[in-house]
Amino acid sequence: QVQLVESGGGLVRAGGSLRLACSSSERFFTFRTMAWFRQAPGSQRELVAAISMRGDTHLADSVKGRFTIGRDGNKNSMYLQMNNLKSEDTAVYYCSAELKTRYDQLISGRISGLDFWGQGTQVTVSS
Repeated sequence: QVQLVESGGGLVRAGGSLRLACSSSERFFTFRTMAWFRQAPGSQRELVAAISMRGDTHLADSVKGRFTIGRDGNKNSMYLQMNNLKSEDTAVYYCSAELKTRYDQLISGRISGLDFWGQGTQVTVSS
């Protein structure tokens, strides 16, 4: 069973920065699609950012210009650099990944999630 583990969440003031990291137990195959989702209290889970194995990236409109997604040298690890954080960014952030090539389906909204999920890390932005 593939495990994904998020780290880097915490409490930060508005305007501050955090860097989330996602690591995986998968050692034999490379994830073709990886993504960050978030869910705020009382809200539906939403896609924040996605990255393909080729390096194509997608960011939700609400975070463009502030967040950056990337994959580390180990392609089964990724990060989410979050700058100029706002109170509306407060949520539990989840790492998600899969071995399938469904990046286009994910960013177009035809699918709402990937096969593997982490437990989530809390990000709280105080105003």
